[in-house]
Amino acid sequence: MLQFEAWKRLVVFFVCVTGLLLALPNIAQIPFFPGKAINLGLDLRGGSHLLLRTDINAVISERLSDIADNIRISLREEKVKFKSLSSNETAVSFTIQEASKASVQEKILSEFGDNFIVETTADTTRISFSERGFLELQTQTIEQAIEIIRRRLDPDGTKEPVIQRQGADRILLQVPGIDDPERVKALLGRTARLTFQLVDMRITGAEAKSTGRVPPGTVLLESASSDNQYYVVEKRVMVSGDMLETASAGFDQNNSPAINFSLNSIGAKKFATATGNNIGRPFAIVLDNLVVSAPTIRAQIFANGQITGDFSIQESNDLALVLRAGALPAPLIVLEERSIGPGLGADSIAAGQLAAIIGIILVIFYIVLSYGVYGAMASAGLLVNLILILGLLSLIQATLTLPGIAGIVLTMGMAVDSNVLIFERIREELRRGRAIRDAIKAGYSRAISTIIDANLTTLIASILLYIFGSGPVRGFSVTLGIGIVTSLFTAILFTRLLIVLWINRIKPKKLVI
Repeated sequence: MLQFEAWKRLVVFFVCVTGLLLALPNIAQIPFFPGKAINLGLDLRGGSHLLLRTDINAVISERLSDIADNIRISLREEKVKFKSLSSNETAVSFTIQEASKASVQEKILSEFGDNFIVETTADTTRISFSERGFLELQTQTIEQAIEIIRRRLDPDGTKEPVIQRQGADRILLQVPGIDDPERVKALLGRTARLTFQLVDMRITGAEAKSTGRVPPGTVLLESASSDNQYYVVEKRVMVSGDMLETASAGFDQNNSPAINFSLNSIGAKKFATATGNNIGRPFAIVLDNLVVSAPTIRAQIFANGQITGDFSIQESNDLALVLRAGALPAPLIVLEERSIGPGLGADSIAAGQLAAIIGIILVIFYIVLSYGVYGAMASAGLLVNLILILGLLSLIQATLTLPGIAGIVLTMGMAVDSNVLIFERIREELRRGRAIRDAIKAGYSRAISTIIDANLTTLIASILLYIFGSGPVRGFSVTLGIGIVTSLFTAILFTRLLIVLWINRIKPKKLVI
């Protein structure tokens, strides 16, 4: 009698039932059923289409401003007198008042490479980006913006938005299943540049607003929650948002929505130093040049903190998401937006379904014709394999696109390949004169290593496609990878269980396979 351990039977039963329950929402709408159907991609159910432009001038202005601040610090450290140090959207300019300090000026300017043009006329020095530096900065900004957009809209890597560069400074964005572009714009509308800066206590925000003047090294910022409240904060950033390790939505002591965050080791060290040396001073939490809150430092703070403000629950969730994804390197300007209807997707779904049905029918016809009743058992495993794929795609809420459908159809053929290897091995053992039960045992034991090797190499390829690919390529790799795992399960466990039950019940004296 062929043996199939009880625990293996329970595993097969549990996996099959679970897969069926997870796949049910894709087959029929059941009231009050907790499961969710698979998300369909833009090519199958429509979505939002946006054309964005990166404001590269804002990036250049910010970089030049940072350069001006670094030059100011360097000149002060060298005790060199200077004047008219300023920056705009095109260049940084300054004048050194002491001719004897020319060597110091040369030392500072020598740090600028081929990406900058340094011009000195009389006593005035002007620093601007070269054409090469501009193109490199533009490319870097676009690539970084695309990656941040992807993290914000697809944090799990399963929604498959189409994000592509167009031209020099534009980004094409297509988000499946979201037919309201306003929702997408809300996630991308903020740069999410988070900084922690000390509040200057020498002058109040109201006084600075009325006089129009602030102390050197400070800037006047508006409150995010009030149009009439201002803060004078130091330009020096004590801790920046790029040092965030995690950010999640939560609630403060008053049960109001808030954002909990933790910093990496470098950020925690800086945060501890800044708060430890400034106990009793207000510490401004600045998001996109607006002061979210300015609490007074009561004690030294290390890696963990909380951002409180006038947030709704949805706003705190969205803010935590964009902070986790990181700050956009440049503001995004919407040039075009539209919703894509699902009409074209209906034709694509019909074509994909027809291809899948024809493929499955042909495969079942071939394997039943070749292996008889055992081919029918393999066909049952094929259907179970399809149900498990749908169930797992529903479980991870992956987005199914046309390439994903192609991956499923390909998996159907690969799933049968494992059974073909097993059946051919069994045939070989029968030709050698082995008994039925011995032939089945030997067939499985000898074929399993070949099956695992063949599927493992394909699985590695699908993992690499997922890691290095994007968009539809990832969709193909997800369905292919899931299909490989489920086909191994059905070939090694499910189909074998059916064969064991059949042999033990019928007890045939001759095995026709």
